[in-house]
Amino acid sequence: MLKLYFTPATCSLASHIALEESGARYEAQSIDFSKQEQRSPEFLRVNPKGRVPALVTDRGVLTETPAILAYLGQCFPGSPIGVPADPFAFARIQSFNSYLCSTVHVAHAHKRRASRWADDPAAIEAMTQKVASNMGDCFDLIETSMSAGPWVMGETYSIADPYLFTVAGWLEGDGVDSARFPKVLDHRRRMAERPAVKKVLSVVNA
Repeated sequence: MLKLYFTPATCSLASHIALEESGARYEAQSIDFSKQEQRSPEFLRVNPKGRVPALVTDRGVLTETPAILAYLGQCFPGSPIGVPADPFAFARIQSFNSYLCSTVHVAHAHKRRASRWADDPAAIEAMTQKVASNMGDCFDLIETSMSAGPWVMGETYSIADPYLFTVAGWLEGDGVDSARFPKVLDHRRRMAERPAVKKVLSVVNA
């Protein structure tokens, strides 16, 4: 049985939703960052990076959201998150998810984790102050060019949708006026209505 290690209010929400959408039997275990559980010897044996998500499979542990989403999509092709067989169509999904991972998430991380990139307090403050504008720029691109609508890839729900839902949930906390992005807000509303999303949020927010 699959086992997902997650933490509320992190990118692990995307994998959690995808697992629920897949119909797979799985166990979900919360890692409490406030108690530094991500640095515990027990968790570091699972994921030496000390981060979530981490997905334990019968073949080993997978980390990084795009990899976990792609794995689940390939393992459960008949589910809502099953990935297309066409290589180009799958690559388009991977392109979107890679942008969320490598650019949008990094822009967001500068708000609370700027110390990863600098030690100087002034530099950290400068990076923190750029978060709202950088996130706004990222979502301008998603709104106008990258999300086809009504789902990210168009008419068909995919592994990109839980990921966008997760990252879009950070906008207000990053100081961005989400009203600038009506397509993204509509996507977030429709995602919140899905039974799998409701179930996962009830667990994560418990």
